[in-house]
Amino acid sequence: MSTTVNGAAQQTPFGREARSFDGKRVINYWKDGHVAFVEMDDPPANTYTHEMMRQLDEAILDARFDHDVEVIVLTGKGEKFFSAGANIGMLNQVTPEFKYMFCLHANETLSRLEQTPKLVIAALNGHCVGGGLEIAMAADLRIARKDAGKIGLPEVALGVLPGTGGTQRLAKTVSYEQALEWGMITDLFEGSAQEFREQIADYAKQFCSPNKAPMAVGHIKRSVQTGAELPLQDALALERELQSLLFKSEDAKEGLAAYNEKRVARFKNK
Repeated sequence: MSTTVNGAAQQTPFGREARSFDGKRVINYWKDGHVAFVEMDDPPANTYTHEMMRQLDEAILDARFDHDVEVIVLTGKGEKFFSAGANIGMLNQVTPEFKYMFCLHANETLSRLEQTPKLVIAALNGHCVGGGLEIAMAADLRIARKDAGKIGLPEVALGVLPGTGGTQRLAKTVSYEQALEWGMITDLFEGSAQEFREQIADYAKQFCSPNKAPMAVGHIKRSVQTGAELPLQDALALERELQSLLFKSEDAKEGLAAYNEKRVARFKNK
């Protein structure tokens, strides 16, 4: 995948050749400092097809393997939709077998996003419904633009269930205000769509070096995500192992030294 870094086109990370694909590019990927932006781009509602999921999967892996990426921001193109979920027209044309494999790959892609040891922020720039909400729920933090749209899982109206993790990660339909009150989203930002994009970029950068220790953020995420699937004693052992790795890092030495010296730590993601 070709990327754009501070306005300049660059080759896919690590020299990998871009995968050929049918049709148009529906996932945009660029970097701003240590933040990777992954943008769903299939107007009018950023609905996803199997091709979009393949491109999303590719973008997640690129961000995963790029050491310079410390935070991932996932958003939708435009002002009206983060994503309205799966493309119903596509689903109406394919076989049941294809639909099953489509859901399986989507599950695997979102699990890869969820398990990536880097902070993932879903920037909800518009309506976030159906599979779009399922994508957002796989992120670590969800920031919504106030009065930008609705959030929910309306699949029952189509005679199906939320098939990309919705029944497991969330089983409610709520407003952004209710979602904030219940802790489902982290914050609501006010302002225009352009102001929201700028606010999200600033918000994401506060989790990057030198302000934060990205390695510690990633290890905390891994401990929480993986530990939730383990018996308590095994989860505690994982936590100790990850802590041991962090104690060997330059950032941990810097953080402890800065605390003792009563100064602001300057982290290097090392």
